[in-house]
Amino acid sequence: MAFELPELPYAYDSLAPFMSAETLEYHHDKHHKAYVDNGNKLAAEAGLADLSLEEVVKKSFGTNQGLFNNAAQHYNHVHFWKWMKKDGGGNKLPGKLQGAIDSDLGGYDKFKADFIAAGTTQFGSGWAWLSVKDGKLAISKTPNGENPLVHGASPILGVDVWEHSYYIDYRNARPKYLEAFVDSLINWDYVLELYEAAAK
Repeated sequence: MAFELPELPYAYDSLAPFMSAETLEYHHDKHHKAYVDNGNKLAAEAGLADLSLEEVVKKSFGTNQGLFNNAAQHYNHVHFWKWMKKDGGGNKLPGKLQGAIDSDLGGYDKFKADFIAAGTTQFGSGWAWLSVKDGKLAISKTPNGENPLVHGASPILGVDVWEHSYYIDYRNARPKYLEAFVDSLINWDYVLELYEAAAK
């Protein structure tokens, strides 16, 4: 199946002041579009164009770096836009998710601190993640476009710590960006949807 650039699920200025319209325009219209265009070309060349996005990500990991970089970043961003919403974030989580965070991660405050630490300490470009692995929630970080799919886990929340995700709005203050993401942007309903799918 061909990769397609999804529409943003909100207006460009919806996430301001935590993420500006300028950031979203560059990030979605330029960076994500490049992953889609390059990924389609490389998937066709590799004879993998008929596979699902998840299959392309898994099959290209460790075997076709160029294709993996673009396919994984496309996968990450398809979800990243949905992981945010206007008036999101904070500690008002759906009950089932709150219960899992309490039992697996030591509660919301510890989740927040550990998730922000994962994003802050990812050296260079990459992502911080909340995933379901072996039936339990886990926090991790990955370099570049790598994601938990290739490590036997199901990502249910991720935050992009490539500089293009935050530099216009926060310059080099990555921790401030991560705090704003957790406190004001996370779409917990979408996280729950992915959690329920992964927990089946």
